[in-house]
Amino acid sequence: MKKRIVIVFTGGTISMEIDESMEAAVPSKKGEALIKRIQEFSDIAELSFDHFLSVPSPYISISDMLSLSRRVKSHLADPNTDGVIITHGTDTMEETAYFLDLNIHNDKPIILVGSMRNISELGYDGPSNLVAALRTAISDEAKGRGVLVVMNNDINAANEVMKTHTMALDTFKSLEFGPLGIVDHDKVIFYRNSTHRRLHIPADRVEERVFLIKLAAGMDGELIDYAVNQKAKGIVIEALGRGNVPPQVVPSIKRAIEEGIYVILVSRCPMGRIADTYGYVGGSKHLKSLGVIFGYNLSGQKARIQLMLGLGYRQDPDYIRSIFEME
Repeated sequence: MKKRIVIVFTGGTISMEIDESMEAAVPSKKGEALIKRIQEFSDIAELSFDHFLSVPSPYISISDMLSLSRRVKSHLADPNTDGVIITHGTDTMEETAYFLDLNIHNDKPIILVGSMRNISELGYDGPSNLVAALRTAISDEAKGRGVLVVMNNDINAANEVMKTHTMALDTFKSLEFGPLGIVDHDKVIFYRNSTHRRLHIPADRVEERVFLIKLAAGMDGELIDYAVNQKAKGIVIEALGRGNVPPQVVPSIKRAIEEGIYVILVSRCPMGRIADTYGYVGGSKHLKSLGVIFGYNLSGQKARIQLMLGLGYRQDPDYIRSIFEME
């Protein structure tokens, strides 16, 4: 019996083409052509389609992610549905994937897929990526692995994957550990399980007043002060190296914590994790003693998503600390 897969469209480059008057890619109505292409594979799955959005991924808001999560949950609640594929632009794909991974507790496969080239370009990768996602969605081995991102025949976990290049077809990578698996023609092969323990945050709302601030040499605390003055509920700081900041930033971090704002510390480095290694003023150990919460190996954008959902679910210091400092 063929499995039933729902494909939810949100837009992105996979459904764009070149507008000759603008000489730039824009959303297209040619998504129907993409559907026809993949319907050629209807012998391996029964497909249905849900046109949820048609926007570039920079337009995807946090409230859109919450609405998408609800839509996906409704599809998964149907006992006849075996999995969901979501087409999505690549710019914010890792954030939407991580949001869904945190918010949805279901063993059925949920897969995000997109393309790096649009319909008008030579080597358009949309159909091949979508077929790889489809093959993954019907694989029994994809069950219980959380949300997956399938691009360029690589299968990556939402809690590990990052867009690493602005235009390369193999831009989505799990830098430290490699992909979970691959799609090799009609075979789906998993090499390993995710190294990260999965976290479930069953929030039905989000706290959007969470700021993300990246630090660099010589910066002071002006941006953190601005976030505090704007009534931030949380601040994610992309710190240097193992989780260190310039000393002139420390008074602003202390002020934020004293005013009840959650401050999450991650590294701006794309690989590795922060740790309380350095005890000087502004060092990671010093910051932890002030009450900063470690995000360990989360990226800044994923830590922001996690804090938004966490605060939407339970604004309790012990709970917020527990969802970040689990190992």
